[in-house]
Amino acid sequence: MSTETGTTDDAGPSIQQMLFPDMTCFGCGPANPDGLRLNSYEVDGIVRATFTPWPQHDNGGGYLNGGIISTVLDCHGAAAVMLEADRRGWKPAPGQDLAYVTAGLDVRFRRPTPLDEPLEVTAELTAVDEPEMTVVCAISHGGKTRATGTAVWKRWRPRT
Repeated sequence: MSTETGTTDDAGPSIQQMLFPDMTCFGCGPANPDGLRLNSYEVDGIVRATFTPWPQHDNGGGYLNGGIISTVLDCHGAAAVMLEADRRGWKPAPGQDLAYVTAGLDVRFRRPTPLDEPLEVTAELTAVDEPEMTVVCAISHGGKTRATGTAVWKRWRPRT
């Protein structure tokens, strides 16, 4: 089982490793040894990653499972949102790991996504405000967009 994700081996720490190294999220948590362990990097103003699916991510038809696609889009978008929040000084609430949480995710499956080859993942913020951010993500392979996701992220303030 390959857990190699990220754009390059020598790019240094990923956004996830820098901003939330102890997070155990299945998709983006560096501290979850059984998770997808996405590693996202900002390159020329776009947050990018390479994700190589595992055989266990099969949808039963030889392509990548839609739930895994959705998780990759959501968790990669998190990297873009958390990076922007960090830059602006919008820190997590005391005792919390993240400053924002997903409030909604609209995923569009454009064409079958290969199961056994590295996929390119991108994320770009389209709206930034402290109470809410919107990010658009895409998974591509062979120069073709396989899936897209638009996510709205809300400022996380635990209720007591």
